[in-house]
Amino acid sequence: MKRPVSLALAVLVVFALLISACGQQAATPAAAPSAAAAPSAAAAPSAAAVPTTGEKPQSGGTLSFVVNAEPPSFDAHRETSFALLHPAAPHYSTLYRFDPGDLTKIVPDVAAAMPEISADKLTWTIKLRSDVKFHDGTPMTSEDVLATYNKIIFPPSGVVSSRQGAYAVVDRMEAPVKDSIVFRLKYPSASFQAGLASPWNWVYSAAKLKTDIKWYEKNVMGTGPFSYVNYVKGASWEGKKNPDYFIKGQPYLDGYKALFITDATAGVNAIRGKQAQIEFRGFTPQQRDDLSRALPNDLAIQEAPWICVNYIVPNTKKKPFDDPRVRRALTLAIDRYALGAALSKITIVRDVGGLMRPGGPFAMADADLEKIAGFSKDGKASKDKAKALLAEAGVTNLTFEFLNRNISTPYEPVAVGIIDQWKQAGITATHKVKETTAYLADLSAGNFDVGLDFNCDFLDEPDLQLAKFQSASKGGKGLNRGGYDDAKLDTMIDAQSRETDPAKRKVLVGAIERYAMDEMAYQTPAPWWFRIIPHNNKVRGWRVGSNHYTNQDLVSVWLAK
Repeated sequence: MKRPVSLALAVLVVFALLISACGQQAATPAAAPSAAAAPSAAAAPSAAAVPTTGEKPQSGGTLSFVVNAEPPSFDAHRETSFALLHPAAPHYSTLYRFDPGDLTKIVPDVAAAMPEISADKLTWTIKLRSDVKFHDGTPMTSEDVLATYNKIIFPPSGVVSSRQGAYAVVDRMEAPVKDSIVFRLKYPSASFQAGLASPWNWVYSAAKLKTDIKWYEKNVMGTGPFSYVNYVKGASWEGKKNPDYFIKGQPYLDGYKALFITDATAGVNAIRGKQAQIEFRGFTPQQRDDLSRALPNDLAIQEAPWICVNYIVPNTKKKPFDDPRVRRALTLAIDRYALGAALSKITIVRDVGGLMRPGGPFAMADADLEKIAGFSKDGKASKDKAKALLAEAGVTNLTFEFLNRNISTPYEPVAVGIIDQWKQAGITATHKVKETTAYLADLSAGNFDVGLDFNCDFLDEPDLQLAKFQSASKGGKGLNRGGYDDAKLDTMIDAQSRETDPAKRKVLVGAIERYAMDEMAYQTPAPWWFRIIPHNNKVRGWRVGSNHYTNQDLVSVWLAK
């Protein structure tokens, strides 16, 4: 479906005015803070401070929160959208997790301790807790963890695993006894420990998978702090406290209710009217300020940089996007600095960066980034180069459909801004907007000309961010929407994964960025996102992080009376 013209036009007018105000030489947006920031005085002068730690958690109550999209399926091993993770993560456990009190620290979940690693760093032995039960009462053993990771890393034919490429380091796995699992690696890996803490790697029942490998696409049954109650499509998802949860005394909540509210204004109104207490993904600066004014005594605000970005993805299986010159023209035509400065005023987009989060440990230096096509601060010169490349490729009147997701924050303003940038270079794109399930289906099937994809991860980790760039028929299966196979790029990605020295690894990542974004222009990022979470100040035990995936099992969340 296409967006109503009036809405798209309104966004375009606002964007154009902001671009004009920012100017072509807009300053690079301020670097993202390194940790969750307190509310700024200018943005929320009367908002209550974020509740501090040290308070004694109180038990009871039901947490209600907004989710602005619905899950395509119930299987976290195949899905990539928060629309599944937010409502369903509380039903599940993972092998390891990020500590809710310190989101930079990895701690055991169903694992009993941190891994025992051999001297050559190739064998990882993990002891498991013996007191974990699935919600049907059956005990969890190493057989369940083995079946889970086999499905993720070595999926059988016909089964989609969106993270298979992130575990290319794994040679094989074994479950020698009921309380241990062993991972045998092909080479030492700097990222494997983080991979074991992925919030997507929900532990599934081996018995259920043996009966039907796709059982979890339509069913829910885990070992997490909350058991499943129901899902009413278009309305809500509910969970209730698991009395047999293996962490005694937790969770604190009696239950939770996720409210599916796709309209952005309605989502804000749900917080304002206290129908919901929080939305975990993020609100715009205007929405934050509106809530601050409406709830001067009832609001807390948490903000943080975000490992999340939209990618402009040409379909290399379709002409003329099989031509690198055409793809380079698309990225050259976008003045990302003006775009980021303008969008930061109306949505959750701000910083300009490459394939790694700007300000993060693997981010390319600004001076090097500016040499890559589409990242020069001379927007006019870049657009002239784009026009020249299109003429050279014989496509002087490039016209196509730009596939997008029907989420207004930030997909619509980002797409409208990019379309406006292309228009200035003589490129005509029609905005084609679809609901999440249909949008993801079209991206997966290659049913698009150019798409606005997304890449959101739970950690600043090249193996995670670069998995999307591996060959579509190999490691990038399920993530690479561009449809290309590139053995050279696969080799480069594999080489950085094997490098355990952080400084040397950063150099290798930079070479990948220059090749993938500049020379081949396979997929290129728009400005990166940042998180703004205004919430009812009765919500305690939850801390904003640099992603909207970790810390979503609600095990430590409680409500102040």
